Amino acid sequence: MTIKHIAIIMDGNGRWATAKRRPRTFGHQAGVKTVRSTIESCLQKNIPNLTLFAFSSENWSRPAKEVQKLMDLFMRSLTKETPELLNQGVQQNFIGDLSKFSPKLQNKMRDVASLKPDTFKMNLNIAVNYGGKWDVIQAAKRFNDEIIKENISADDINEEIFNQYMALSDQPPVDLLIRTGGEHRISNFLLWQIAYAEIFFEDVLWPDFHAQELNRVIEKFYSRERRFGNIGEHDNSHIE
Repeated sequence: MTIKHIAIIMDGNGRWATAKRRPRTFGHQAGVKTVRSTIESCLQKNIPNLTLFAFSSENWSRPAKEVQKLMDLFMRSLTKETPELLNQGVQQNFIGDLSKFSPKLQNKMRDVASLKPDTFKMNLNIAVNYGGKWDVIQAAKRFNDEIIKENISADDINEEIFNQYMALSDQPPVDLLIRTGGEHRISNFLLWQIAYAEIFFEDVLWPDFHAQELNRVIEKFYSRERRFGNIGEHDNSHIE
């Protein structure tokens, strides 16, 4: 059993900053450093797909000043981090409704996504203005368009075909979902892709989620028995 895809809900930046009596944006800046160390750890472990929940469709309800600071930080991070990520073999992808962002930021995301590393090692999927329900609805709309064009019949639909219309359809399902910050919910993240993921809710706030924390979660992941809806190997004795 190997991990092919990790997804992370990066929660706790604001609370981390508040505890230090600093502005919430200070926490978001610290969170960028944790993103960097997480990418490094996944590369070292040869994990080929990493999806980060950077900005949900619900985050627009935050104070306008904080949202603008987040957008500015996002733009600076893309500019600063992309060259090194390419050198490391990281392909950046963006999932979500990008139309809600400024034209400048949309263009930046498109430009970054078009850059291909010489030697591929990992997909870094950044979920921005993303929601799992939105993802399913968009897939249903695209599938319906194909029916209207008579490229496919509704009778042909199954999980494999429908998955082709979902975000991240070219990547394996999520094996391991981590949420930092102590909350125990998935917040409308990758609802389709995490169907059989092992889920870990961690109390540590995102800026403090260092490499050793990730290593600890991965070790716990490998101690679990993944059943995918079947009975476990130790349950066979109960079957007559």
